[in-house]
Amino acid sequence: MTVQPMRLDFVIPVYNEGPSLDGFHAGLLEALAALPCDLRFLYVNDGSTDDTAKILAALALADPRVAPITLSRNFGHQAALSAGLAAASADAVVMLDGDGEHPPALIPEMVRLFQAGYDVVQTQRLDHGLRFKRASGAAFYWLINRLGETRIAEGAADFRLLSRDAVHALRQLPEYHRFYRGMVEWIGFRSVTLPYTPSPRLAGRSKYSLRKMLRLAGDGMFSFSLAPLRLAIVMGLLFLVMLAVEIVYVLSYWVRGTERALVPGWSSLMLMLTMSSGISMILLGILGFYVGMIFQEVKRRPVYVVRPEPKR
Repeated sequence: MTVQPMRLDFVIPVYNEGPSLDGFHAGLLEALAALPCDLRFLYVNDGSTDDTAKILAALALADPRVAPITLSRNFGHQAALSAGLAAASADAVVMLDGDGEHPPALIPEMVRLFQAGYDVVQTQRLDHGLRFKRASGAAFYWLINRLGETRIAEGAADFRLLSRDAVHALRQLPEYHRFYRGMVEWIGFRSVTLPYTPSPRLAGRSKYSLRKMLRLAGDGMFSFSLAPLRLAIVMGLLFLVMLAVEIVYVLSYWVRGTERALVPGWSSLMLMLTMSSGISMILLGILGFYVGMIFQEVKRRPVYVVRPEPKR
């Protein structure tokens, strides 16, 4: 009886990575040369404006295992991963970025751990780049792990291997705001973590701007925790306590018959008014963020749109 080789799909989101794609694919094939698997490469073109589409088309002609997926515009990294997972059908799926920072040399070990029984082989980045990025990343993971219900390892990357069952479970999560680092942990499948040191980018600069990082952090925080709303209640109660203290302070002047000395209390009154206004704005902002996310969810718009291939 002939044993069928393991099938392995790769989900690779790319955005304006044209200059490095040929080198990236060659390096990926070199790292996988000794792997006894049937391979397929799902390159998700996330609305690139350079020659990425042409280079992917050339790669597909040269290697029939390459299957480009072109999105109609730039929907973002998490949406591109969703498009790739929707098209994947292999025994296991490897998610990695197409800029070269995720080392392909780690993939054989990920496959070995999958064959040992793990549904999720998650990688953990040891070097977090610039000092600001390290500090902000550490603060984010510290905050989400203490406020959220789903624990996420600091430095967790979107470089992972998923079993077919894990991929199927992720497809059942319909939310519009996606944060795969939390979603993969949430499904609760048997997992193991592999540390890695990122490789240098093959070309160009990171496309992940500060605005995009903050948006991703917000999606992660508000999608996996109701703590901000609980914090709003605590802040409201704290303000009521401070108000009670202020009332006792004012009444003490009346009890002592020194109500004329209340004129200096103007500063404390202004302090309380300013504080209450500031806290109210913060609470409204937190509530508004959740309402905005609900609004985007109930519209049921797709997370991404795939551009159909032109008819020949």
